[in-house]
Formats: sequence, C-alpha cells, structure tokens
Amino acid sequence: MLSARSLFLEIHDHDDAFRLFCSIAAKGEDQGGWENGRIARLVADQELAPKIARHGADEEKHGRIFNALLHKRGLLPVAVPDDTDYTMILERQGIGLAHARLRRDELLTDRDVVVYLAHSRVTEQRAAEQMKLLRGVFGGHPELGRAVRMISADEDNHLAYCHEELLRLAAAGHGRLILQTLQETARAEIRAYRDVSLAVMAHMGALLRWPRAKSAVLAAGIHAVHGYERAGGWRRMTTLRMPQRRNALGGPEPEARESFA
Repeated sequence: MLSARSLFLEIHDHDDAFRLFCSIAAKGEDQGGWENGRIARLVADQELAPKIARHGADEEKHGRIFNALLHKRGLLPVAVPDDTDYTMILERQGIGLAHARLRRDELLTDRDVVVYLAHSRVTEQRAAEQMKLLRGVFGGHPELGRAVRMISADEDNHLAYCHEELLRLAAAGHGRLILQTLQETARAEIRAYRDVSLAVMAHMGALLRWPRAKSAVLAAGIHAVHGYERAGGWRRMTTLRMPQRRNALGGPEPEARESFA
C-alpha cells in the first residue's frame, strides 16, 4: 500500500534517489539563505534586519545539514533539474523579490518588505507542513532524526516570525496590501508546488524504476491535493494570527555546532 512513510523510506534506501532528494533540498535552502542575507542588508528597519539575517542563517544551516547527510552516505550532490527548482519557478512567476532587485544596492521600500514577508509566510507554511510530515516518518530515525527535528523546529519559528511581522505591518496601515499579496502568492504557490511535485516524482520514478501504475497513482494524488488547495485550501496560507512564541527570530543565532557527518 502506498503511503508517505513507504515512499520516503524507499527514497531514503536508494542512493541515487536520496542523493537527488537531498540535493534538491540543499539547493532550495541555499537559495533561501542568499535571498534572506541580501534582504537583511537592504532593509532599513534595524529591528527587522537581524531577524531576516537569522532566517537566512537558518536556511544556510539547513543546506549544510542536507549536504552533510549526503557526505555521511559517501554521496556527492547532483545537479538539480530545472523543473524541480521550486524557488526559481516562483521567481519566474513574479512571486517574491526578484534576484535582479536583490543584487542592486538600494534600500527596500515598505512594499518590498510586504512582498518579501508575504512570500515567506506562504512558503514557510509549506515548509513547516513538509517538515512535520518528515518528522512523522523520520523523527526517531537513527541517521536522520536529529536533522529532521532541528529543521522542523526552525521552520516553525520562521512561520511564527512571518505571522508576527505581517501583523505588525498590518497594524501600521498595510493590511490591504498584505492581504492582496498573500492571496496572489498563495495561488501561485499551489501551482508551483503541484508542478514541482510532479517533476520530483517523475525523476524519482525513473531512478527507482516505478511501474506506470504506481507513478499514475502518485500523480493522481498530487493532482488531488492541488484540487483541494485550488478549491479553498490555499486560504490557510493567507490567514494571520499572533503566534504563541513571540520574537521567534529575535536576533542572530549563535554559531551553529551541529554535526551530521
């Protein structure tokens, strides 16, 4: 019977599939680290800047963790297929701050900050949900458990920070822009997530030699999730509530000393 657990365990147990999975994850985290690092240098708000820098540092840490997991298996990263690059697919759709904008040494406007935080709120919702799923599968795993638990906790903190900062900006008079940007971002994200999920499953299927029937069932499941999200599930990504943990990214993280190699 197909399940998330059986699927992820199958990927974990196959070197080439595991290598692709970790490579895709590491690239996405590295891109997020670079983006947040640039934004932290370009934002005028001196209370927000260190939180964004902390967010970027966490993303870079996650990239190192995924690469360390590969190293532990004696594997090297592989080139990430373009159709699995979630971050760049969103950018090509005009979602978030374009890399060309981040490369310019110009301070971000209030609108830019709203666009950045709305993009983060939506994508961190997805990341937190995905890591919760992986934590359920691998939380007690001797090789992956500690890494999965650490990344999952970080993603929960990132999501809490996005809620708090967007609510602060809404109180400052940006509520209409925030809602509009969240809705636009969420609708684009669910399409990108569907397309990337189908691409990842196609690449995994080729590596793992899945029969057509299995690939078809998985593709149908991905389309079913997208159907639910398109029908209204996307709205979970646009609501804002004050998190229980306040100031979740309150400054730079101390030098990380994690070791997964």
